[in-house]
Amino acid sequence: MFHQEYESPLALKEAIKCFWYTDKDFGDGYADFEVVPDGYAEIIFQFSEMSLLDTSGLSKPMPSPFMVGLLNQPLIFRVKGRMQVIGIRCYPWTVFDLLELPAGKEAVKQFEHPIAGLHPILTKFIKQNEPERAIDTLKSFFLNYHVSLRATDATLFKAGNSLTENKGSVGVSSVAEAAHATVRTLERKFKQATGHTVKDVAGLMRFEQVRNRLWSEPKVNLAQLANEVGYVDQAHLTREFKRYSGTTPAAFTRKAKLRQESYGDDFVAFVQS
Repeated sequence: MFHQEYESPLALKEAIKCFWYTDKDFGDGYADFEVVPDGYAEIIFQFSEMSLLDTSGLSKPMPSPFMVGLLNQPLIFRVKGRMQVIGIRCYPWTVFDLLELPAGKEAVKQFEHPIAGLHPILTKFIKQNEPERAIDTLKSFFLNYHVSLRATDATLFKAGNSLTENKGSVGVSSVAEAAHATVRTLERKFKQATGHTVKDVAGLMRFEQVRNRLWSEPKVNLAQLANEVGYVDQAHLTREFKRYSGTTPAAFTRKAKLRQESYGDDFVAFVQS
């Protein structure tokens, strides 16, 4: 599998964390992929035969692009043959302004936007095995797009910076103080911009830290990790981890070992289940 992340241009850094490209060939077979929650929203361009599986196992073909919003449980996608995906990893408090869309809580969102017109151009570059040119095309689009990223309320940028710097291990009142806003004002603006509360996003950020540590250090001491990340205790960590992943930390580490055998050390957005 090939996976590469590309740094966001300076002018886009407050809205877009990074761009990434993943390429994995499964021959003629199908592969199911689990997308595990984290603290970001992703705009996904896919150049494969990809579908979303619901809880009953029925599949829904996916367009390109689509958005994966903040999740409260894993999603399962199915891909046939070669999987080639470009992701734009966005902060949840900027992604809807970035696309001029109303905020919502959908796990997967199909949307109409001028960026969709780039799909044929990106497809050409992907077929030519030139993902860097595809990424540069996306960067140029956002740099030249008429939407001003600074139109996003400064309160949200300040709140987002506080959440990011503390990796979610910060109380709502502290985030409000950093944003120079009252808790009530912050919660209202945050909900309007993201569809979620500050606490929702902070919880996902903490979960993401634990998820990544278990991926890289399967034998990490959970009680110590709980203290580091800001949970009350190990039991609190375990409850929150199961809430977002649908499994226990121990079961996750067992799956992580199998995934690493196939995909290496990178924890990519799409990992085979």
